[in-house]
Amino acid sequence: MKYLQNKSMKKTGLILFGLVVLVMSVTVAGASTRMPPFSLSSAVGGQTVSSAAFKGKVLLVTFFATWCPPCRQEIPNLIQLNKKFGPQGFSVIALSVDQGGPGVVAKLVKKENINYPVLMSTSSTTRDFGGIVGIPTAFLVNRAGNVVKRYPGYTSRALLEKDIQSVLQ
Repeated sequence: MKYLQNKSMKKTGLILFGLVVLVMSVTVAGASTRMPPFSLSSAVGGQTVSSAAFKGKVLLVTFFATWCPPCRQEIPNLIQLNKKFGPQGFSVIALSVDQGGPGVVAKLVKKENINYPVLMSTSSTTRDFGGIVGIPTAFLVNRAGNVVKRYPGYTSRALLEKDIQSVLQ
């Protein structure tokens, strides 16, 4: 009898734990946070670019590196998204975590004909965005400046397009 009580208590405990995790994950996923402000140098030209310059736009802020195969695989998709949705008040902003400096990044920008701002990230910027565990990692930001979705890893163009359209409306 005691065995059945222990088994029942364990089962109840696991169910409660699962519900708590589920509720917390839904809350975190649904919550939007303010995009951290930044002022970073451009990989091409070196001028300082501030997040304030993009006020009122829908943004896809993506952290990447030139040596990262999935990051490079996303570039053509990001170019097309920027081209398609740019006239509607959208912009991709790429933040490079390359340690090799802007020269390495500028070569990639030129080679790939990247049509969106590519900035040199700093450790404080990656920290302010909640810490970047892996790359690519992207953040969809609404017109009010709130991060509405985080994309860890390679993300398909179809999913990005659907989410961008939803935020633009």
